[in-house]
Order: sequence, then C-alpha cells, then structure tokens
Amino acid sequence: MNFRWIWFIAARYIFRKQKKSPSPVFSILGIATGVFALIVIIAVMNGFQLGFIESILEISSYHLRVGSLTSAGAEEAAAVPADVLLTVPGVEAAVPFQEFQALVRGRRGGQQAAVVRGLPANVLVQDAVMAGRLVFEEGSFDLNDKRNVLLGAELARRLGVKAGEEITLFSIPSIFSAADDDDEAGLLTFIITGVFRTGFYEYDTGWAFVNIESAAAFCDTGPALGIKLKNRFHDQRMLELVQKKLEEHGGFENAELSSWRDYNRSFFGALRTEKLFMFILVGLIFIVVGLNIYQSQRRAVLEHREEIGLLRAIGGGERAVRLIFVCDGAIIGFTGAVSGLILGLLIASNIPLFFTVMENVVNFFIHIVNIIANIFRVGDIGGFAFFSPAVFYIKEIPSRIIPQEAALIFMFGFLSALLAAWFASRKVARILVAEVLRYE
Repeated sequence: MNFRWIWFIAARYIFRKQKKSPSPVFSILGIATGVFALIVIIAVMNGFQLGFIESILEISSYHLRVGSLTSAGAEEAAAVPADVLLTVPGVEAAVPFQEFQALVRGRRGGQQAAVVRGLPANVLVQDAVMAGRLVFEEGSFDLNDKRNVLLGAELARRLGVKAGEEITLFSIPSIFSAADDDDEAGLLTFIITGVFRTGFYEYDTGWAFVNIESAAAFCDTGPALGIKLKNRFHDQRMLELVQKKLEEHGGFENAELSSWRDYNRSFFGALRTEKLFMFILVGLIFIVVGLNIYQSQRRAVLEHREEIGLLRAIGGGERAVRLIFVCDGAIIGFTGAVSGLILGLLIASNIPLFFTVMENVVNFFIHIVNIIANIFRVGDIGGFAFFSPAVFYIKEIPSRIIPQEAALIFMFGFLSALLAAWFASRKVARILVAEVLRYE
C-alpha cells in the first residue's frame, strides 16, 4: 500500500478549511490542554509526595531496618554489623540509632513531647543523603559532645528557645516508672547546637537528635540499625542479602528485619491511591476530547462522501480510505500531545517562577484597585499570595517530573485521538460507491 497519497489527502483535510465540521484546531487545543494540565498537576503532586516520602525514608525510617541489637553489648553489637553490611552490594549506608519518647522543656517553661533519636557524631559522613535533607536555620550539626542536642525549627519555636540555650529532656517511660530510682537516667540537660528544618512538619515540630551514647541512658534496649540502599525499590531482594550476611556474621540470626514498605504501608498506600484517582479524574479530559474528535471525524466522513466514493472508484481500497481519517487523528493527537508536553514540561520545571509571575500580575491589578480606592477614601485590599507562609507550611511549590509518567501522559493524549479517529472511520465501510456517484 502506498501511504504517500494517504498522508497527502489526510493533511489536506486537516489544513483545508472545512465546510461544516469544527476546525481541527479545537481538537488539537483540547489534547494539548489535557496533556499540559495532567503533566503539571502530576509533577506538583510528585513534588509534595516524594518530598514527604524522602523525608520519612532519609531521616526517620530508612530503607531497611534491623531491630534492636542486644546480643553482645550496645557498642559492639551496633558497630560490627554496620561495617559488615556495608560490604553487601547495593547498601549505601548503615547507621546505628536509638530512639525514645521524651518530654522536652525549655528554660522559659515551654514543654512538649517529642521523639528523640540518638545518632553517631559522624552520621553525616556515614549518611550523606541525610545531610542534604537537614537545613539548619541556626547552628550546625554537632553531636560531638554527649550534652549536645539538635531541635526541629517548629519545636524550638514552641519551646521559645534558640541555639546556644539549654533544654531538659525527661524520659517519658521513666516519668511513669515507679521502679526507676535513678533520677539522672530520666532527666538530663542538653545544649542546643543546631535548629534544623526538614520541610516535613511532623519532624520539624516533634523531633530532636542527640548523641547515641546519651540516648543509651534513656533506653533499656540496644541500638537498632538503619540501612540506606542505592535503590530503595530493590528492598525485597536486599532483605534476603542482608539476612544472609547477618547469618554469616553470627549472633544476629534472629534479628528482626523490615522494609520501608512494611512500616509505612498505610501512608504510602494512601499517597499512591490519591495520585491514581487524581490521574483518573484529570484524565477524563482525554475522554471528552476523544468524543469530540470522534464526532468531528464522523461528520468529516459524511462531508467527504463524494470524494470517498471517487477514491474508491479509482482503486482506493476501503482500508486505505479509512487510513486517511486515522491519519487525521494521528496528526491531531501528535500535534496536540507534543504541544501540551512541551508547555507542561516548561511550566512544571519552573513552577515557583510561574506562580511568582501570576502573583505579580494579580498584585499589579490589586495595586491599581488600591489607587482608585484611595481616591475615594475606601480601604485598601491586601496583597495576594497563592501559598502564604503564614497559612501554609511551604515556602514554594515543589515539582518533580518523572520521565516515565510524562511519556505515559503523552501516549494517552496521542492514543485518545488515534482511537477516536479509528472508530469514526468505520463509517467509511457503509458508504456505497454506486449510490454516491449515481448523480455525479
């Protein structure tokens, strides 16, 4: 089959002004709008969700976790497996830690319950990714002294303290334990050496870090071990490798191993469901546009009945004539999908700039209204912000483009037009050549 004449006629139908059918430009704009909207919305959703997920995995949960190590004394039990596990292919970092609930009290009387995690003083060397997730507003990461503590920014604000001041940690289990006669085990004073922000509100408002040796005074069990992987999605295979390595090492055959999928299952599942439903809801745009293209192509078939009859009479087969309208759909889908993809990637890559421009435009008109209001002695209208830091716990809109998802959205836009045109082209088979050309 010679496709040159098919594409020639298809392009002629697209670019020539139709008699009654709506212009293909509207169909192209519909596909472009759907692709653009879905890419931008999914990119922003990815920005929020991956920000939360990475904060949880890189700061709190880790990718794999080995339960409390109590077989040979705290220090020895924690250090040996960490060194051994670093030899497992795919392991990025292995960090011992201890965690307990505490009541944090500032010198000015403010107090709040918090999760306190004990970490080695050189943890940022062992776990470089964690270093990138902690942004210090005051001080720095310094746990070299056993009496140093790092506080979340919102926790420090609620306590009314800042770097350089002292706080007191009360071990919550010790407070309610009548059998504990050692006051020092449940009550220690620390000096704030850093105030950090992670971007995840729960950590900024309820987390603190101390030296792992200080945390041992508050804990009855030995330290656990957090493992970072080079690829967190290989966690199931890595669980087997880590288990095998621990069994070879000896003393940790019964160590409890868990993956990030286990202890965050409900939260991550909720995020995945939210994203899926948003994908489906916004994807309804393609169904609407596809129906529009279907009706448009059906009308185009009726308008070109005489030409179709002539093409069939001079040797054009039914399949070849149908391909003319399928090619129309391919041109509409490809043009619209490419336009939407380019614009979507451009906006999604510059979301903060986009919102800044939009805010400036709105505030420009508000400024003009305020000038007019001042002339008539009417109160001013305040400035406009999409996400004010006073209301929302974000400084800017995050955005994360995943290439596979962008490609999938592009294919949805392209295939919706192609399938609509293919279904519409079936009407060609019902056209009888003799009937069409009887009076021509």
